[in-house]
Amino acid sequence: MPSATVSPGSADALLFDLGRVVLDIDFSKAIAIWAAHAGCAPAKLLSRFVRDEAYRQHEMGLISDADYFATLRASLDVTLSDDRFLEGWNAIFTGEMPDIAALLVRARNHLPLYAFSNTNAAHVAHFSKTYADVLGHFREVYLSSTIGLRKPDKAAYEHVVNAIGVPATRILFFDDSAENVEGARACGLQAVHVKSSEDVADALAALGI
Repeated sequence: MPSATVSPGSADALLFDLGRVVLDIDFSKAIAIWAAHAGCAPAKLLSRFVRDEAYRQHEMGLISDADYFATLRASLDVTLSDDRFLEGWNAIFTGEMPDIAALLVRARNHLPLYAFSNTNAAHVAHFSKTYADVLGHFREVYLSSTIGLRKPDKAAYEHVVNAIGVPATRILFFDDSAENVEGARACGLQAVHVKSSEDVADALAALGI
């Protein structure tokens, strides 16, 4: 549901997370592909996968795709090539979230749209090409691996707010992570916890869009 602060005319810019807000994600697809190549049960790899410090560093552009895949090779205890890791890594993107394209068109006719995603170079290379049409609705896409800052860190929101050039209180942010929503609100942004595209639609209606 929209934040209580959302009301007609209360925002001058809209800021969207990508994963599970604009682009649908199913991480089990990566695990399934890796397991198939490794000849083991998916559950075995899933139990070993953790979003560790290497994962964070990868999302902040501090280590390369190859370096990150090397850490996965060790933590998952598999001998997959970088190409096979990449195949699974990019398979998590399953399409656009339902109705989001139409909602972005509707919103774009009233306010500037921006995106802010925690992501990595490999995913950026994939989704920037595969989903160029829907991403074309955004004036700018801020990526953790490019700016070297990651949600929910305060500095990340401050960087994006300054880049947009609109006061934080006049930006409405959409994210599927409660932690990221709380971080945004702590920095003064209005924020909506997105569980489905209906939450985006409800927030736009609350804005009078």
